[in-house]
Amino acid sequence: MSIWEYANPKKFIATTTPLVPWVMGISISCLVVGLVWGFFFTPDDFRQGSTVKIIYLHVPAALMAINAWFMMLIASLIWLVRRHHVSALAARAAAPIGMVMTVIALITGAIWGQPMWGTWWAWDPRLTSFLILFLFYLGYMALWEAIEDSDTAADLTSVLCLVGSVFAVLSRYAVQFWNQGLHQGTSVPVATGERSVSDVFFVPLLVCMIGFGLLFLALVLMRTATEVRARRIKALEARMR
Repeated sequence: MSIWEYANPKKFIATTTPLVPWVMGISISCLVVGLVWGFFFTPDDFRQGSTVKIIYLHVPAALMAINAWFMMLIASLIWLVRRHHVSALAARAAAPIGMVMTVIALITGAIWGQPMWGTWWAWDPRLTSFLILFLFYLGYMALWEAIEDSDTAADLTSVLCLVGSVFAVLSRYAVQFWNQGLHQGTSVPVATGERSVSDVFFVPLLVCMIGFGLLFLALVLMRTATEVRARRIKALEARMR
């Protein structure tokens, strides 16, 4: 069986529709367990006090905001190379979810940063690149809506996604690129496997990260199926004219 079989819209919907309730259920369970555990059953940090508990929203949201764009990048490349419509529609479906994750990360970051830095916002390299990433999300969605021909819109938004990926990388690795700025280093560096978070905070954080990841997956599958159906309806209406 080839993975490209799922590029068939009918096959994609038939396969993913039964999975969505299960993925959504597991994600909600993880989020409830992780957030309740993190906010109510972990101690205050000896430096940051109870403010540190915003980590259970901020870190997973920021992680998904960046990874959502990378998922859009992969889907866009598949569209440009193989012209599979499901991949282009999946990228389109992921954009609003990634934008919401970016907003959550920006807001929770401001809430977390204010008592630590004494300001709600600073033009820190990571914060600035994250704000630009948010603007790219807005531009990506606006470009889809502005162009009537769906294939042309998919082509142009795919190019925009390639350009925006630079800022997704900067959002993820800005602290490593610039040895300055207020933002702390990555809590869980993937490359080294080291982390600056103790187990008492990390375990519920990991549960929240899994919950956010599964929630993103469930929402993308749901929205992609909706985009496929909307495209079918649009095609039928065009034939009837």
